[in-house]
Amino acid sequence: MSSDPKEEWLAAARAAIEIEAAALARAAGRLDGELIRAVDLILAHPGKVVVTGIGKSGHIARKLVATLCSTGTASVFLHPAEAVHGDLGIYTQGDPTVVISKNGSSAELLALAPILREFRSPLIGILGNGVSPLAAQMDVLLDASVEREADPNNLAPTASAAAALALGDALAIALMCARNFTPEEFGRFHPGGQLGRNLHLSVGEAMHTEAAFVCPEASLRDVIIAMTRRPLGGACVVSAGGRLAGFITDGDLRRALTTHEDLRGLCAADVMTSTPVTVGPEVTLGEALELMERRPSQISVLPVVAADGRALGVIRLHDIFLGKR
Repeated sequence: MSSDPKEEWLAAARAAIEIEAAALARAAGRLDGELIRAVDLILAHPGKVVVTGIGKSGHIARKLVATLCSTGTASVFLHPAEAVHGDLGIYTQGDPTVVISKNGSSAELLALAPILREFRSPLIGILGNGVSPLAAQMDVLLDASVEREADPNNLAPTASAAAALALGDALAIALMCARNFTPEEFGRFHPGGQLGRNLHLSVGEAMHTEAAFVCPEASLRDVIIAMTRRPLGGACVVSAGGRLAGFITDGDLRRALTTHEDLRGLCAADVMTSTPVTVGPEVTLGEALELMERRPSQISVLPVVAADGRALGVIRLHDIFLGKR
């Protein structure tokens, strides 16, 4: 009886990921002083980095350009075929070039390499063939070779593309470390979208100040009424002077209902968490998200507390991702 062909599809898909993962592990193990030399070459030049490649390697090159630009290293993509038709005008003397190629035998890249010498461009190769004609022209060589591609016929540039992409990322991250690139600088290059929101906005700008506030002696009925009027997922329990004494979430109320048969004698102090996780108004939304999610039991709402302990309001997970509704 023949096997289910759909199971064979799944097996091939899993094998592809495993082949690519093994290729990346080998690429990481081969990293050595050549990467350091590449970083030193780029740091020594005050201008930009040019990245080139053709075919699938060209797509990897474009992605590397985007990563370098967003992490503090000015970079542009150069199409090797268009280079000799005027695009070499992007160069200033000494701009380093990162050359990406699987086989190291592309005619366009082989023709381009000696021309770049006229621009005194140091050549950094991310190449899948270290003994290729192109490799012989590189000043620095990062080994992107793979044992095989991930497809059953060993033809489609899959594992080789993943290895080149990973080595490009490794170079960009090493440059980030060398430049001491900070989250604040990262935020300047990412002002839009969720990433920009997390880096630029503070909790104080997104929090709800009109939250439910109750005193420790408030009856459970009054707590539920306050949380119903301000349905934000939690209530700040405040003592005299507005200092946070505890926090009550919707989950705390459910637990009280399941553990007490008679709720009439309960007050806020009986069901609150007296040492809740809190956040300050000056913290970025990204940092608040870390507090909520990087823990064994995730939190969907946090009390916002001033430096003197006063409860200011609450910030919800929804506020971080969607803004106030």
